[in-house]
Amino acid sequence: MRRRDLLAGLGGAVAGWPWAAHGQRSGMPLVGFLSSRSPGESAQLIDAFLQGLHEAGYVEGRNVQVAFHWAGGIYERLAPLARSLVGRQAAVIVAAGDPVSATAARAATPSTPIVFTAIDDPVGTGLVTALDRPGGNVTGVSLSIDTLGPKRLACLHALVPTARLIALLVNPDVPQALSCVRDLEVAAASVGQEVVVVEAGTDGDLDAAFAALIRQGAHALIVQPGRFFDSRRHRLAALAGRHEVPAIYGHRDYAKAGGLMSYGPSMADNYRKAGVYTGRILKGEQPADLSVLQPTKFELVINLTTARRLGIDIAPALLARADEVFDEAVQPRPSSNQADREGSFLPP
Repeated sequence: MRRRDLLAGLGGAVAGWPWAAHGQRSGMPLVGFLSSRSPGESAQLIDAFLQGLHEAGYVEGRNVQVAFHWAGGIYERLAPLARSLVGRQAAVIVAAGDPVSATAARAATPSTPIVFTAIDDPVGTGLVTALDRPGGNVTGVSLSIDTLGPKRLACLHALVPTARLIALLVNPDVPQALSCVRDLEVAAASVGQEVVVVEAGTDGDLDAAFAALIRQGAHALIVQPGRFFDSRRHRLAALAGRHEVPAIYGHRDYAKAGGLMSYGPSMADNYRKAGVYTGRILKGEQPADLSVLQPTKFELVINLTTARRLGIDIAPALLARADEVFDEAVQPRPSSNQADREGSFLPP
């Protein structure tokens, strides 16, 4: 029986093996990869992280060992998984997925180097003291996605040029919500576009927010990025489809989940940079001296299947600009060594 099949058969209730069974090879540093997500949805990101490690001079299985620990969307698993990696004396812990991964890793150790892959406000969350001089055992790659509202507005306008009113969905509990609204309103005013703001901070608010935007006559939607919406991307895509509202989101995972379009930082590039930083730390550099990196690569992703269902014809010029297009007729091929990266869902 293949390891992937056995893991699936156990339903994620896996003790520390297979990593514990293999043991840490003598003289080979251990990198702990702690993610709030699941391996199946992270194959592309893992490839990017390992590419970054390779750029820094490290190859998995040759001169570095990587232990993948997955929470599978259950945040309560992160703390024990992080403690497990600390107990195994991981040289570096890579905190991936939601920001809670980095928070759990930081709570587990004040000394083990931690590299995060995607946090919007690492200073505000207390993970680092400053972007240029993190000052502790944590550094990584930020998202800085709340400043991209005007870009998303332009993409949505290109997709639905006749939309008179566009809605902006924000979470009022997020500190950046107000600035996000202001930036978008300024950008909309400059092109004569009308914008209406709808809010949702709980699951119960989502249906009400869509009802409100439909009632007010919005013809398209921009969804503000953030942990709450990101963890409900499938539901948001379904609501937009049910109400036949063309929508644009903050990153690729939404388009993959059935959302019409996304524009934001390339998460794969963020993971690649995290891999490079991990390699530099393995060579002796300190997180306190490695500035938090900003995203430099951005991607437009279109779900062509969703566009067809909404009856939207994507302009050839816009389709040509897309960095990636999802189409249900095209089936992605899994990574050849995906099974070796599934790791454990629960610590020993």
